[in-house]
Amino acid sequence: MKSGTKLPDVTFHTRVRDEAVEGPNPFRWEDKTTADYFAGKRVILFSLPGAFTPTCSTYQLPGFEKGYGEFKEKGIDEIYCMSVNDSFVMNKWALDQGLENVKVIPDGSGEFTRKMGMLVDKDNLGFGMRSWRYATVVNDGVVEAWFEEPGLMDNCPEDPYGVSSPENLKKHLDEAKEPALA
Repeated sequence: MKSGTKLPDVTFHTRVRDEAVEGPNPFRWEDKTTADYFAGKRVILFSLPGAFTPTCSTYQLPGFEKGYGEFKEKGIDEIYCMSVNDSFVMNKWALDQGLENVKVIPDGSGEFTRKMGMLVDKDNLGFGMRSWRYATVVNDGVVEAWFEEPGLMDNCPEDPYGVSSPENLKKHLDEAKEPALA
């Protein structure tokens, strides 16, 4: 994915809390589009293989959640976490993680991930089709900077992590603000 690439237009099927819905599950379906999430904002989107998985739950998601204030200071309006999981799973994971700042986006069918060129087969782990780990800075729906883990392939025997880490994105945003040396 290159800087300057427009994000694909996709509709995400989400579940949102609605106090008007009675009973033990006060949520309703709400479709959101790529434009709903990205238009008119500068955001970080990071995508990972799966909710509740070790690296995702221990390092990547908590790192972005804890660093939210610093990212805001660096000109980021929102931080989104995406995975090829349905809205039920993503909402439960957000609750389990105690998220207050990072918002989750369910790509249940993998349509967005496929159109981004990041859909990989993870049958070797019993996952099926999932997202390769990446992060991007998106400005008004257009890729500003891209951070893809090395080794993109189906059934990768490893789960590389570092390029798409919150620490690496903070470093990039700091360097992007520094004046060029003559």
